[in-house]
Formats: sequence, C-alpha cells, structure tokens
Amino acid sequence: MTEISAAALRGAVDLSSLRGRAAQPSAPQDAAAAQDGASQASGGVVVDVTDATFGEILELSRSVPVVVDLWAEWCGPCKQLSPIIEKVARDLAGRVVLAKVDVDANPQIAQAFRAQSIPMVVALIGGQPVPMFTGAVPEEQVREVFGRLLEVAAQNGVTGTVPAGGGEEAPAEEAEEAPLPPLHAEAFAAIEAGDYARAITAYQRALAENPRDEDAKAGLGQVRLLDRVQGLDLQEVRAAAAAAPLDVEAQFRVADLDLAGGHVDDAFSRLLELFSAVAPEQRATVRERLVELFDLIGSADPRVASARTRLASLLF
Repeated sequence: MTEISAAALRGAVDLSSLRGRAAQPSAPQDAAAAQDGASQASGGVVVDVTDATFGEILELSRSVPVVVDLWAEWCGPCKQLSPIIEKVARDLAGRVVLAKVDVDANPQIAQAFRAQSIPMVVALIGGQPVPMFTGAVPEEQVREVFGRLLEVAAQNGVTGTVPAGGGEEAPAEEAEEAPLPPLHAEAFAAIEAGDYARAITAYQRALAENPRDEDAKAGLGQVRLLDRVQGLDLQEVRAAAAAAPLDVEAQFRVADLDLAGGHVDDAFSRLLELFSAVAPEQRATVRERLVELFDLIGSADPRVASARTRLASLLF
C-alpha cells in the first residue's frame, strides 16, 4: 500500500491532457455528454466520470479531495473493492468525492494514470495525483488510507465539502415523512421566525421529557450556536479577540463564527490554544465549550477525534 504524504503531490502523473475537456467538446453529441457529466461531477459523493468530463473533476479537487476508482466490468477484484470504497466515501459525508472511471469506456483517463492493472485507486488534491493503492484491500486499510488522504489534503488547504446527498438517485417511491414531535415542530417554527430563544426552550423541554432524544440534543446545539453568532460582525469580533488573547468570551465568539462558517479546525485550534493559556480556574469553561462544539460536529468526524486527542494531552 502506498504511503500517502504531502511529498507525493510533487512529480507524479501528467494530467494536463485531460484538463478542460468538459468545456471544449469536439462534437455536438459530445457537448450533451459533457453537460451530463458536468452535472454529475458538480454534486454528490459518488459520481461517474468520463474522458469528456474529467476536467471538471480536476477543478473540483482544488476544493475537495477526489478519489478516482479505476475499474472495469470484467474485473473481479474491482467488484470486491468498489463497494467498500463507496461505503467509506459516503461515511465521510461529503469531505471526499469518489469519481468512478470505467477504463474500457475511458481509455484516455486510464492512459493518463498509467493504469497497468486494476482496480487502481488514485487521489487528486489540487489537481495533482496522489497514489493510494492497487488491487483489492480490506475495509480497515481503505479507511486508514482515506484518513491519511484527508490529512494531506488539509496540509495543502483542500478542506471543502460537497452535499452528501447530492447526485444520488432518489428511490422510486419515497416513504412519507413522519410528522415531527410537537416540541421539535415548535423549535423548527421558532427557528424559521428567527426566535432562537423560543427554539432553545422547546428543545430543552424535549430533552427534559426524553434525555435520550439525540435529535433534540443536536438541534439544541445548533440553535445555541445560531443564537450566539446572530448579529456579530466578523471583523469586529476578530479585532477584539486579537486585542485580548486571554479574554475567554472574545475567543469564544471567534470560534463560534469560525464553526458557523465551516472553519472547524480553526475553531478547535483556537479553543485548544486558549485552554493552554488561561488560568487553571478558567479551563473548565473552555473545556465545556469545546465539548459542546465536538457534539455539534459529531464524534464520527475525524476533526473531532483529532481535537479530542489534543485536549486529552493537555488535560493529562
């Protein structure tokens, strides 16, 4: 198995011949195919990619890491590996896009990656290829390699996401959605009205009735964050935090805005640094806010696991 590292982005394979193909089809029938593939590439965690649409995937890799699965219908190991890769990609909830390439139908992509045997799995970070592995491997090793890929992507500033549900085929008949519990419905109505205080109260009442109500717990964390960032000016908040690096509330406000804006690692790093710097009697408050933000993002997110490890090292 290939060791993924930031150094792997240097050298490697020349994909320049595949750039811009979606934008410059060679014939009218190709234009329709390119438009079709472009719409697939623009949304969803798992997408099918062709020679004509690969340029769009290269551009997408500048914001979201892309894993390319080179396979063929006749390939037995491909049929073992592909479902595993799709499962792992979907579990990452939009932090990685999986681009599936049928090498028989798309020989130019196969040639560009110098695919001598399949299944072959390669990543794209910022338009640059990174080898991952060749041949069928077990799920545990796939998850390990995907984890390293995310680390390298973050080192190179590629930390975007795509909607986890986009691009997926909807079932022919969707089950009718169950009505929301009354207190959840009340919270939703309050959020839509911008009355976050009422939404917080509704979720708190729901948790009082059922402490195991995970939806209410998640909703409460989200609406509390919305309430805290409402009306804040980012520039003013950052300036205040820079002027008072040990002001706990000032740092909390920046972390909240970072999290609300999708800058999760920045929020966690700010509060972990604050935890190290403040007086011992203030650390419990900082730790409580960190745990609240961890719960908001979810324990399955690798960024949470990493931040929890850093917090544990600071505690002991």
